[in-house]
Amino acid sequence: MKRMIQWVLVATLVCGTATVLTSCTDKNDNPVTENPVTPEEPTEGEIIKDPISAALTEEHAEVMRQLKEAARAQYGENKQITDGNYDRSLAVKCVNGTFVGKKADNTIVYRGIPFVGSQPVGGLRWKAPVDVIPDDGVYEAYYNGKSAPQREVEYSSIYVQGEDCLYLNVWKADDASAEKKPVMVWVHGGGFEIGGTVDPGYDFQNFVTENPDVIVVSIPYRLGVLGFLHLSHLPDGANYPDAQNLGLMDQLAALKWVHNNIAGFGGDPDNVTIFGESAGAGSVSLLPLVNGSHQYFKRVIAESGSPAMTRSTEQAIEITNAFMKALGCKTVADLQKIDAETLIQAAGNVVLLRGLPERDGNFLPLETLNAYANGTAKDIDILTGCNKEEMSTWKGSMGEGYTIWANDLKVKKLAQLTSEEKALVESYCQDANGDNGETLRSLLDQIWFVAPFFRTVENQTGAGGKAYAYYFTTRSGHGNELTTVLCHPEMNDPAIDDTFSKTVRKMWVQFAKTGNPSLSADISPDGKAHEWPLFDQGDKQVMVFDEFNIHSATEGEIKLVDWGRTYFLTKYYIF
Repeated sequence: MKRMIQWVLVATLVCGTATVLTSCTDKNDNPVTENPVTPEEPTEGEIIKDPISAALTEEHAEVMRQLKEAARAQYGENKQITDGNYDRSLAVKCVNGTFVGKKADNTIVYRGIPFVGSQPVGGLRWKAPVDVIPDDGVYEAYYNGKSAPQREVEYSSIYVQGEDCLYLNVWKADDASAEKKPVMVWVHGGGFEIGGTVDPGYDFQNFVTENPDVIVVSIPYRLGVLGFLHLSHLPDGANYPDAQNLGLMDQLAALKWVHNNIAGFGGDPDNVTIFGESAGAGSVSLLPLVNGSHQYFKRVIAESGSPAMTRSTEQAIEITNAFMKALGCKTVADLQKIDAETLIQAAGNVVLLRGLPERDGNFLPLETLNAYANGTAKDIDILTGCNKEEMSTWKGSMGEGYTIWANDLKVKKLAQLTSEEKALVESYCQDANGDNGETLRSLLDQIWFVAPFFRTVENQTGAGGKAYAYYFTTRSGHGNELTTVLCHPEMNDPAIDDTFSKTVRKMWVQFAKTGNPSLSADISPDGKAHEWPLFDQGDKQVMVFDEFNIHSATEGEIKLVDWGRTYFLTKYYIF
């Protein structure tokens, strides 16, 4: 029940993005601040009634209170160990200190290891991450770091928050293996606005217990307006040239730390796979396009996300201007006077505020999808896909507001198109089965997930790279593969077949180890050989994850994408 409520709340916020529903406008929801800068009164239609409060029944609110109490009870601060009293078998020497973990059954976990030299607070707010500083000290690695500032929506957000949030976690098997193990680095989702590493669903003890031949790392990053806010056009913005993509820079800093230190944990720095879901999948799809990034990883697993999850500089500036107006600010110096909580609240109320990475032509290419076609990532192996009826998560949780919200997205998308293109989209909608809500669900599935995923693998293979594609049908909805992939059967209700789940995870691990997710019968948990064909531009083969029938099929057989009427929409990205 608690996990379900978390997902409902996440979906209500549309993976963390704030959206205009003019019918829900309520001017009493303005953020209250005691700062010198007071937000201006938003105009009609600029804000949405707080979706958290709107979604919470009395029962939900009580569960959230209990969850918050439980989450914050886990918080602690790692301290320096100065008396020499620690277990050497649990200690790992790194560039920036020796870190002492805790043993749990047959795994050792290291929580809250800083991967930057200084946390992004004070004068470092909206600045690029600072490289680590060599340190001979010994430190506890017992507690998760704080979650990045965000609205209170799910487990990580009701944990203790702070701008000093750049700390990662490591899980390894407690064994004496001398062979360097493949490393899997998890990047959480949440629309680039919510989420964190403390979520119980992102705990990898079960995963590593089942798969002791890999090491797993989970990394956080700055979110929302603190991680993705264009500032360089402001009067004093020249001093903040990186503010629009800091979240991705944080991820890259974490990967650099992993590259330089993971050998001490028994990991192979030259065999790293980055994997993530939703915004995490968008992140790991974008990182290969960053100059110099390929030295830190060689494989990508992107679940329900793509390099289409970006915005243009023009869109970013428009959003910043609306944000500044709402706060009554003119300069970055004005923003620096405001506490993080107020910034986050104001951001959640500003029309069209989406904290997405920016195609700035500097850190990221101006056309991220085309960069794949140009071969920028052709030396990176990619495994990517989506779930059946992704948008049903939103449709099922938002109630009557869903159709208003989804139709608003459709109207905004159509406004970007030519007359001929509009006619194609309307034709697709007319042929879709179901009521208006289901038609909108089908269209948004295509725009947000299906078409961008296929565009990515088409471009990757067209440039000579390797890609494997999948379609998860066991359960409909966004994020519904996570409990299977990350090994949390206790969160499945109803249960999913255990052997099926182990087989899926084994494919993920096999890909991380070898670059090929295929399984021979002798290593497959279900005792069956599973040949996962490379995606190619001919038959376009996809691995279908049906709970009782894992099999490959051509796209023509499963008919996922409408090549004539929706595929072209990828040139307009998602928003």
